[in-house]
Amino acid sequence: MIPVQLILKNFLSYRDATLNFNGLHTACICGSNGAGKSSLLEAITWAIWGESRAAAEDDVIHAGAKEVRVDFTFHSNQQKYRVIRTRVRGASGVLEFQIETPSGFRALTGKGVRATQDLILEHIKLDYDTFINSAYLRQGRADEFMLKRPSERKEILAELLKLNQYDDLEERAKESSRQFKARAEELERSLEAIKIQLQQREVTQAQKAELEAELNQLQQVQAFDNIQLQSLQVVQHQRQNWEQQLSFVRQQYQNLTQDCDRLQQEYSAVRSQLADLEAILNQETEIKNGYAQYQSLQSQEEAFATKFEEYTRATGLRQQKQQQLTKQIHEIERQLQQVQGQLEALQQQEQEIQQTLSKSGEVEAGLAQLTAARRRVTHLDELQMQVSPMLQQRQNLQSQLHRVEANLRARLEQLQATENQLQRSSRRQPQLQQAVMEVGIQIDQMEKDRVYLQRVQEKGQERRHFIERLQAQQREYERFLGELDQKLQMLRNPDAICPLCERPLDEHHWNRVVDKTKDEYQETEGQLWVFREQMAVSDREIQLLRQEYREISQKLAAYDALREQRGQLAAQLQSTSDAEQQLQQLAAEMQHLERSLQAGDYAPDKQAELQQLEEYLQQLNYSEQDHALARSEVDRWRWAEIKQAQIKDATKRRATLAARKPELQAQIAQLQTRIQQEQTDSECARQIAALEHHIAEVGYSSEQHNNLRMAVRQAQSWQLRYQQLLAAQQQYPQLQTRLQELESSRSVRLTERQKLASQIDSIIQQLAQTANPTEQIQALEQQLQVRRRQLDEHIAKLGRLEQLAHQLETMQIQYEQQQQQLQSCKREYRVYQELAQAFGKNGIQALMIENVLPQLEAETNQLLSRLSANQLHVQFITQKAGRNGKSTRKNAKLIDTLDILIADARGTRAYETYSGGEAFRINFAIRLALAKLLAQRAGAALQLLIIDEGFGTQDAEGCDRLIAAINAIACDFACILTVTHMPHLKEAFQARIEVNKTQQGSQLSLLI
Repeated sequence: MIPVQLILKNFLSYRDATLNFNGLHTACICGSNGAGKSSLLEAITWAIWGESRAAAEDDVIHAGAKEVRVDFTFHSNQQKYRVIRTRVRGASGVLEFQIETPSGFRALTGKGVRATQDLILEHIKLDYDTFINSAYLRQGRADEFMLKRPSERKEILAELLKLNQYDDLEERAKESSRQFKARAEELERSLEAIKIQLQQREVTQAQKAELEAELNQLQQVQAFDNIQLQSLQVVQHQRQNWEQQLSFVRQQYQNLTQDCDRLQQEYSAVRSQLADLEAILNQETEIKNGYAQYQSLQSQEEAFATKFEEYTRATGLRQQKQQQLTKQIHEIERQLQQVQGQLEALQQQEQEIQQTLSKSGEVEAGLAQLTAARRRVTHLDELQMQVSPMLQQRQNLQSQLHRVEANLRARLEQLQATENQLQRSSRRQPQLQQAVMEVGIQIDQMEKDRVYLQRVQEKGQERRHFIERLQAQQREYERFLGELDQKLQMLRNPDAICPLCERPLDEHHWNRVVDKTKDEYQETEGQLWVFREQMAVSDREIQLLRQEYREISQKLAAYDALREQRGQLAAQLQSTSDAEQQLQQLAAEMQHLERSLQAGDYAPDKQAELQQLEEYLQQLNYSEQDHALARSEVDRWRWAEIKQAQIKDATKRRATLAARKPELQAQIAQLQTRIQQEQTDSECARQIAALEHHIAEVGYSSEQHNNLRMAVRQAQSWQLRYQQLLAAQQQYPQLQTRLQELESSRSVRLTERQKLASQIDSIIQQLAQTANPTEQIQALEQQLQVRRRQLDEHIAKLGRLEQLAHQLETMQIQYEQQQQQLQSCKREYRVYQELAQAFGKNGIQALMIENVLPQLEAETNQLLSRLSANQLHVQFITQKAGRNGKSTRKNAKLIDTLDILIADARGTRAYETYSGGEAFRINFAIRLALAKLLAQRAGAALQLLIIDEGFGTQDAEGCDRLIAAINAIACDFACILTVTHMPHLKEAFQARIEVNKTQQGSQLSLLI
C-alpha cells in the first residue's frame, strides 16, 4: 500500500488539512509534542479499517464539530483506490470505496459499512492487526512484541502468523475424538448387551418347534368338530325355518282374527250411528221451529247490548265529572282547614304568651338570688387560683416521699436476696473447685489430641501429594506405553519402517527394534504396576488416617464447650471468694435501712416542706365542697335568666299575633263561600246534570236485559240440535254404504283364516317328526370355544417366539453392524487424535514457527548488522529444558518458549538485559523483519513503512545509525514515514512534513 493523498476534515486535532504524498520516498513528520503528528497516521488507519487510538467512536471528531471526514487515496497491487469514511456525532458512519478507471473513480461500495469493509480487505489483502504489527511502528508500541515474557512471545507470534485457526481445528478434532470415543464406548456396551440376548436363540427355536406341533394337533381336532357342528347346524337351520314359518303363519292367523273382530266392532258401531241418525231425522220439524225461536231471541239481545254500551259510557263519564267536582271541593276544604289551623295556633300562642307574662314577679326574685350566688362563686374561684399550685406541690411531695419509701423497701429486699445468694455461693465453693480441676484435666488431654490431629492431617496431605505425583507419573507412563503400543502395531506390518528415522528396516534391524520396543514396553508396564501398588497402599493409608481423623475430631467436638465451661466455673469460684466480705457489708446496710423505715426519718427536707404547705392551706380556709355547693347554687337559679329572655320575646310576639288574626278570619269566610259556589254553579255541576238527563232518555233496564240473556241461554240447545240435524242428513247415506263394505270384508277374512289354520296344523306335524339338535350344538360350541382359546394362546405364544426370533436375527445383524461401526469409530478416534496432535501447539503450529523463525532470524540479523555496525547478532530459542531438579535425562521435559539471545563483543545475553538504545535497535530490526514476513504471508507487498517516535531513546551515534539504516533499507520500500519531535533530526531528511498546533487546529506544511 503506497499513499497518494490524504484529506482531513475535523479529524482529532485537524480542522481542514490536505497532504499529497506524490514525490515522497523517505520523509520525516516533525513537530512538537501534541501537535498532531501521530493523528496524521491515525487518520490512515481510521479511513481504511475504522480503527484508531480513540476510546469511543465519536472521540475522533474534532472538539466542537459535528461531523468528521477522511479521504485517503493510495496504490495497491498496481491499482489506485480511494476510501472515504465519514461519521456524524451520535450517529452511525458511512464508508465509500472506489477504484480508478480510465473514465475516473468507480464505486465499489457494498451494502452497508461491514460489506464495504470486507471488500477493502479483499483488495488490499492486509488487515488492521497485521498492519500495526508490521508496517506501522506506533507510538509507545514499537517494543510491544519484545516486552512480553518469553513464554508469551510464541503465542503472540502465532497470532501474528494467523495460526489461531489451527487452534480451532485442534479443538474441533478433539471434540470429534471425544465424540467418537464416547460413541465407541456406547457401542461396546450395546454389543455386550446384544451378545447376552443372542444367547437365547437356541432355547427360542426349541420352544417354537414344540409349540408348532401342539398347535397342529389342536387345529386337526378343531376342524373335525367344526364339520360335525356344521351338519348339526344344517338340521337346526331347517327346524328354525319351520319354526319361523309357523310363527309367521300364526301371526297372520292372529292378525286376521283381530281384523275380523275389528270389523265386527266397526259394523256394530255403524249400525248404532245409523239408529241415532234416524232418531234425529224423525225430529226435523220440531228442531227447525226451536231454532227459529232462538234466532229471534238473539236479535233482541243484540239491541239491548247496544243500549247497555251507551248507558255504561254515560254513567262512567258522570262518575268522572263527580270525582273532578269532589276533588275541587276537597282542595278548597283543605285550604280552609290550613287557615283554620293557623288561626287555632295563633290563639294557642296568645294563651302561652299570657301565661309567660303572668310570671314576671317570680322571675325578678330569682334574678336577685342568681346575682348573689355568682358573687360567691367568684370569691371562691379567686381562692382556688391561690390554692391549686399549693395542692399540686403537696401531691408531688407526697408522691416523692412514697417513692423514696418504696425504693428503700425494694433495696432492702434486694439486699436480702443478695445475702441469700452469697450464702448459697459460699456453700458451693468446694464443689466448684473440684469441677474446675476435672474440666482442666479434660482440656489438657484434648490439647494433646489436637496436636496429634494436626500431625494426622499433615501426614494425610503428604500422602495425597504423593498420590498426585504418582498419578502424574502414571499418566506419563501410560502415554509412553500407548506410543510403544503404536510402534509395535506399526512394526507388525511386513513393510514396516523405522518409527524414528522412517527408513525401511531389514530383518535384523526389525528384530532389534521390536526387541528393544518390547523390553521398553515390559519395563514401562512393570513401572506402572509399581505405581499402582504404591497408590493402593497410599489409598489404604489415607483411609486409615481419615478414620483416625474422624474419631479424634469427634472427641474434640466438646473442646470449645469445655473451655467455656472452665471460664464460667473460674468466674463463679472467684465470686464465691469475696462472698464473706460482701455479706458483712450487706448486713450493715440492711440494719440502717430497717431503722430509717421504722423511724420515718428518710427525706427530711421533703417532709419539712410538706409541713409548711399544710399550715398555709389551713390559714386560707379553702374547701372544695363549699366551692362545689356555690356552683350548684348558680345552676339552680339560672332558670330566672332564661325566663327573663322568654318574657321579652313574648312581649314582641303578642303585637305580631294581634295584627295577624283579622287576616286569617277574612280568608276563612272567603273559602266557605267558594265551596257553596262549586257545588251549584260550577261547570262540572252543569255537565253532571246534562249526563243524568241523557241516561234517562236511553231507557236501559238491566232487569229486562238479564231476563232476555237467560232466555237466549235456554234456547241455545236448539242451535246444537239444528247442527246435528244437518250433519245427520249428510252422514246417513255414507254410513249405509260403509255398513255394506264392512260386511263383505269380514266374510273374506273369515275364509282366509280357515286356510291358515290348516297350514298351522301341517307345520306342527312336521316339527314333531324332527329331533331338536340344540343341546348337541351348544356342547360342541363350548368345546370349540375352549379349544379356540387354547389355539389363540398357542398362536399368541408362537407369535411372541417368532417376534423374539426375528428380533434376535435383527440383533445379530445389528451386532455385526455395530461391530463394524465400533471398528470405524476406533479408526476415526485414532485419526482425530492424531489430527488434534497435529493441529496442536506442538504440531503444525510449532513446525510453521520453526520454519518461520530461521527466516525471521536471518532477516533480523541482516538489518541489525547495519544498525550496530556488525556488533549485535540475534538468536531465537524455541525450547529449553525444565528446571525440575528431580527430573532425570529419561523423563526430562522440554518447555515451549521464545527466548531472544543477543550476542555482542562481551558474549551472549538475554534481550531483557540491554539498555534503551540497544533495545530499540534490536526492536527495530526484529519489527522490520517481522513486517516483511507478515506482508509476504498476507500476500501483499510491504511498500509502506511508518516509524512513530523511534529516536527518543537513541544517543547521537544510535540516531545516526538508525537514520543510516532507514536510508539503507529505503530501496526496499516505496514510502518511509518517520515521526519525531526532536528538531535536530529533521535536518537528516530531505523531505519533511511539519505539523504545527494553532487556534484553528493542527496545520500541515510540506517541505521537499
